[in-house]
Amino acid sequence: MQLNLSQADHDLVSAAVAETEALTSGEIVTIVARRSDAYHDVGLIWAVAAVFLTLGWFATFPDHLRDLSAMLLRDWEHEVADWKLLTVLLGDLLLNFLVVRYLLAIPALRMLATPRATKARRVRRRAILLFRSAVEARTHGRTGVLLYLSLDEHRAELVADRAINDKVAPEAWGEAMAALIEAIRDGRPGEGLAAEVRQVGAILATHFPRAQDDINELPDRLIEL
Repeated sequence: MQLNLSQADHDLVSAAVAETEALTSGEIVTIVARRSDAYHDVGLIWAVAAVFLTLGWFATFPDHLRDLSAMLLRDWEHEVADWKLLTVLLGDLLLNFLVVRYLLAIPALRMLATPRATKARRVRRRAILLFRSAVEARTHGRTGVLLYLSLDEHRAELVADRAINDKVAPEAWGEAMAALIEAIRDGRPGEGLAAEVRQVGAILATHFPRAQDDINELPDRLIEL
């Protein structure tokens, strides 16, 4: 199931950010991306793996290569010449490589073939890069938080600025992240992100209550890349 965000979802999340920041000096930035990486290297790795699997198969069962060569070359001699065997082997390896490579050029298939651990690492890496460019050290008290959602991977990340990390343990965000992931699985990314914003805001309000002279330093709107 492909997740999408409607205008109503944008309005819901943006309203949640504005509502939450009225209670805390912390600044929450929400960013949603279709995916965090193209994963083209994953398709290449699977294609190379197909080559090695084919080599392993023919090394284990060489008679299959001889039978394949005889069938393709219409050569019914008892012994097929080595150069013929190698030519058929090379052709088979190239064919397998190209079939897998072009099948995994289809984004949906490439995502299915990508290990979950790989997706998790790349979503985290993208979240950190976005945090550094859009949030880090951009608030007076270093109280910025990035909530990042990557739709195709069905994964979310939270990255906080230095002052927040000094006071809030990473496990404190667990309930908020769990609620978001559950909403994503149910196909409700907008509602889940809004709920996470409110839960994160409640934690921030405890440690960083809004000061009278506090100003809005980062955008409240949901940013979709």
